[in-house]
Amino acid sequence: MNFKEMKPEELQKNPFTMIGKEWLLVTAEKDGKANTMTASWGGMGVMWGKNTAFIVLRPQRYTKEFIDSTETFSLSVLDESFRKTYGYLGSVSGRDEDKIAKSGLTIIHEGATPYFEEASTVLICRKLYAQEYQPECFLDVSAEQKWYPNKDYHTMYIAEIEKVLIKE
Repeated sequence: MNFKEMKPEELQKNPFTMIGKEWLLVTAEKDGKANTMTASWGGMGVMWGKNTAFIVLRPQRYTKEFIDSTETFSLSVLDESFRKTYGYLGSVSGRDEDKIAKSGLTIIHEGATPYFEEASTVLICRKLYAQEYQPECFLDVSAEQKWYPNKDYHTMYIAEIEKVLIKE
């Protein structure tokens, strides 16, 4: 399958649909091994004069170790026929099994950054900033109470979108 590159500002997909409804696979590589997880939280916009995406990862997620150890990661969007694959990749840890191999998806690379051949849209991202959410920073205390009963606060990563790849 071939992908064509486009500029981030040429992307026609609605980010609310792409992230919240279609979902993403957050993928990074460490020591020659890739890991991925399903995400339905995040965003896109402009920060520090750059086209950016932000993602959030909880501390217990194995993929966080991969994101923390590398400069780049990918966000892959697969079509609706992969809904069960998204569910599997979001519920099983790569610590316990080779979930990418079991998913049937194919890892390919853009430079050193892994992504999935089956994706329809891929964002290649370079980390710019990371910060763990702090309980005292929640202005809406109900959000902290609802989403963090175990105090396992996400780390937010802001990354420059270096490339957008669209399946031709």
